[in-house]
Amino acid sequence: MKITRVRARVFEWKGDTVPPQPHFCTNAMDVLWDRGDAMGSFRFHGWTVVEVETDEGIVGLGNVALAPRVAKTIVDQHLAPLVIGQDPFDYEYLWQRMYRATLAWGRRGIGMAAISGVDIAIWDVMGKALGKPVFKLLGGRTKEKIPCYASKLYNTDRETMQREAQAYLDQGFAAMKMRFGYGPKDGPRGMRENLKSVAAVREVIGEDIDLMADCYMGWNLDYTRRMLPKLEPFELRWLEEPVIADDIDGYAELNRMAPMPISGGEHEFTVHGFRQLLEKKAVSVIQYDTNRVGGISVARKINAMAEAFEIPVIPHAGQMHNYHLTMASLASPMSEFFPVHDVEIGNELFYYLFEGDPEPVEGYLDLDDTTPGLGLTLNTRHLDRFHIIE
Repeated sequence: MKITRVRARVFEWKGDTVPPQPHFCTNAMDVLWDRGDAMGSFRFHGWTVVEVETDEGIVGLGNVALAPRVAKTIVDQHLAPLVIGQDPFDYEYLWQRMYRATLAWGRRGIGMAAISGVDIAIWDVMGKALGKPVFKLLGGRTKEKIPCYASKLYNTDRETMQREAQAYLDQGFAAMKMRFGYGPKDGPRGMRENLKSVAAVREVIGEDIDLMADCYMGWNLDYTRRMLPKLEPFELRWLEEPVIADDIDGYAELNRMAPMPISGGEHEFTVHGFRQLLEKKAVSVIQYDTNRVGGISVARKINAMAEAFEIPVIPHAGQMHNYHLTMASLASPMSEFFPVHDVEIGNELFYYLFEGDPEPVEGYLDLDDTTPGLGLTLNTRHLDRFHIIE
C-alpha cells in the first residue's frame, strides 16, 4: 500500500459565535496594555482537515487546530511531497522525514501542528487497513471506560457558573474544570474575584468532586506565588498553565512549592520538549494535545516517558485523537471533555466538523472495539456554516 495523495482543506466558521466577554479567561495577552478582546488571539474559528489517501482507496482523517491557513500551506508545499509514494506503515520513518526536513523552522508551533495532522491521518489509514481501532494498534484497552471531566466553566457571573457546575453534577461528572478571569494587572481586587469564583463552584459541587482551575498562561511567577496559599483551602486537583510555556524554570519552582499539582504541556512540542519538563520536574500533570505535539507517533512516546516518571498524562481538549491514546496508556487516568455548545473559543468546532466522538455517560467515555481507525467521519450537516478553502 502506498500513499497517493495528501489533501488539506481549511474550514472557517461563518456561523454564529458567542461574543467576547470581559474577564472570560486569563491568557498570555493580559499583561499588555491593549484595548479590545484580549482573548482574541487565542480564539480559533477555523480548522484544517487533512486527508491521506492510498492506492487501496483508504482515506485517513487528521486535523490541525492552530493557524489553519498557514498549516494548510505547510502541508501542501512541504509535507505532502515527503510522504506521497511511501508506505503508511512506515510511520516512524515518515514522521522523522517530515520533522528533519522542516527542522530549521518547523520543530515547534504551527510546523509541528501540521506534521501532527498528517501523522494522525496516517494512523487512521493504518487502523482502517487492518480493520482495527487505533487504540488497538497502540496496545489495546487498558481501562474498561475512560473517566472524563467537564471542561468549560469560563468566568462569568457566579450564579451562572454555579448553575453550569450543577448541570455537570446532574450529568454524572465526578470532575470539572473552571477558568480564572483575573490576573496580575487586576491587583488585589482581581485576586478576590478569582477566589470568590472558586468558592462559588466549590459550594455547589462539595468536597467529593475534583475541581481543576486553568490560568491559560495569564499569570506570572510572582502573582502565582501570592495566589497559591490563598487557593490551598479549595483542594484543587491541579492548577493549569499558570505562566507562559517557555518559563520552564518558573513551572519547576511552582511545582516544588505549590500545595496542589501544577499542570502544563498544552503548548509544548515533541519528546524533546517533554523530556525537559520531566527532567526538571516542572509539571505534575502532562497535557499535550495530539494534534499539536507531533501526532500519535510522538504522543505514544511521551506516554511511555511519563509512565517511567510516574506523571499522569491527561491530554488537552478531549477529541478522538486523544481518546485513543488515553485508552491505550496506563499513564493516562482520564480525559478532558468539552461539552457541545455554541461556538465560543474554538474547541467546540470539532463537533461541528467531525462525527464519531463518543458521548459521556455518567462521566465516562467508551471506544468501540470494532470501529476501524479513529472512528471519525466528516460531519456534512454543518458544511453550509463553513467557508471551505481547497
